[in-house]
Amino acid sequence: MLSLTLRKIAVLIGTMIGLAALTFLITNVAPGDPARLVAGPDATNDMVETIRVEYGLDRPLIEQFGIYMGDLLTGDLGRSIVSTRPVIDDLARYVPATLELVLVAMLLGVLIGVPFGMLSAVYRDKTLDQVTRILSISGVALPAFWFGILLQLFFAVRLEWLPVSGQLPLTSIAPEPITHLILVDSLLRGDFETFREALSHIILPAVVLSFPCLASILRVNRAEMIEVLQSDHIIAARAHGISAARIVTVYALKNALLPTLAMIGLRFGWMLGSTVLVETVFDWPGIGLYAVSSSLASDFKPVIGVTLVIGFLFMLTNTFVDLAYAWIDPRLRSAQ
Repeated sequence: MLSLTLRKIAVLIGTMIGLAALTFLITNVAPGDPARLVAGPDATNDMVETIRVEYGLDRPLIEQFGIYMGDLLTGDLGRSIVSTRPVIDDLARYVPATLELVLVAMLLGVLIGVPFGMLSAVYRDKTLDQVTRILSISGVALPAFWFGILLQLFFAVRLEWLPVSGQLPLTSIAPEPITHLILVDSLLRGDFETFREALSHIILPAVVLSFPCLASILRVNRAEMIEVLQSDHIIAARAHGISAARIVTVYALKNALLPTLAMIGLRFGWMLGSTVLVETVFDWPGIGLYAVSSSLASDFKPVIGVTLVIGFLFMLTNTFVDLAYAWIDPRLRSAQ
């Protein structure tokens, strides 16, 4: 396991370097002049040049990249041209909101996807199985932005059960941060009113974000459960008189969870990228909305910072999944 862990860490570092190079190149060859955008439409050429020199935009691209990689090693992601704040400060402000949304969405996906996948396999080709198949297909096919607007119109506008957007009401104040996750901090502080408000705001975006994840987990878990339930050791367990509930929830589910674990890791990274759409629809103050506003302003340093954060979290999650997979199944240690 130690040798495997070291190899995975080396791969993670190499991939992050490649991601940094790729994102830097793409954002710098994109059309638009960030210096002129910051200077404003009435700025003179001398003012634009002054801003270009101040932010190092007048230097050759390879030199800019070298400086950026050196700053990256020290945790310096540059300064936003629009807000003039360090990008790392902006990310420290927006990342917790995105992580909270993704974690709640992942929790919904696992808590619903795994049991429904198990039940769908047990009652194969029955009514429940047909309903879960429709659910899994819909989760993959529905566009997130359309589904989000649909839920807003029905639950927020028509029924007025839930708020349309935001993380908290404008009149509410977030609790003193401990974990920087509002739901967790409000519980730890005993502020149950803020917890209720935060929970009501996160329900709709979490449902939209979790729907494709739920569908994928459900489909994978169902397929693995069907295969495991037909295996020899399950047939032998039935012959020995072990209860059907114990066979399904202990013996079959344990073996079917390995591929499901891999899918959870993949979907976690996918949800981090999908927050761009979901946070824009629900005006959620996370890195997805931050990336969109920065892109529209041709502010490439925040875009690079967001991309690196999402890429790092995605690769870190998959590294943990690979290690957990190898720890659960020792046969994979020698194979990797």
